Amino acid sequence: MSDPVRRPSSNRQMIGRLRSSPDWVQRALPVLGLVLLMWVLEIIDLFAGGRLNQFGIQPLDASGLPGILFAPLLHSGFGHLISNTLPLLVMGTMVAWLTRQWWVITAGIWLLGGVGTWLLGGLGTNHIGASVIVYGYAAFLVAYGILARRFAAILAAVAVVLLYGGIVWGFLPMNPRISWQGHLAGAAAGVLVAFADTRHARRDWRERRETLVDGRG
Repeated sequence: MSDPVRRPSSNRQMIGRLRSSPDWVQRALPVLGLVLLMWVLEIIDLFAGGRLNQFGIQPLDASGLPGILFAPLLHSGFGHLISNTLPLLVMGTMVAWLTRQWWVITAGIWLLGGVGTWLLGGLGTNHIGASVIVYGYAAFLVAYGILARRFAAILAAVAVVLLYGGIVWGFLPMNPRISWQGHLAGAAAGVLVAFADTRHARRDWRERRETLVDGRG
């Protein structure tokens, strides 16, 4: 009596295909996953009557500190989410392609931008939306292009300026429903993370170069 043939599960097949996909696809997948999570939460929030939005950042209120973790995932409606989706995908993918530190860079912008919003946002307000990440990515890519001095990084910085240069108006307190403080905090976080990342990369390069020189000697 022959043994039954074991077929790999669909989940294993999918994981195998992802692992065998090109490197640029694998780098972009976490960005897509983050955006999909935002859309799932917005659909849930639609049926919850907008109750999830209470978990945003509430500045200078200790009970609002957990909002630093949740606020970028929440939006005030599908219009708000749509306006953030394409810039998040485009610039997040640029960050993923240019560096191998997408998780670290995103976490740094997320946390530093959130803390800055909590400090600057103003009492009695509630800040939600991925724009803190969008502004963080934009500032990171421009600063990274200047600091890294690599052709691809400079090209990405120019592309960001040409495509999204108009977002600088988001720094101005023209609309009380728009979190200019979050935009400013996100951009500042992006610049800080760019400085830290390029310094780390240059230190690694110096160490590798010294190792090569010592090996030849």
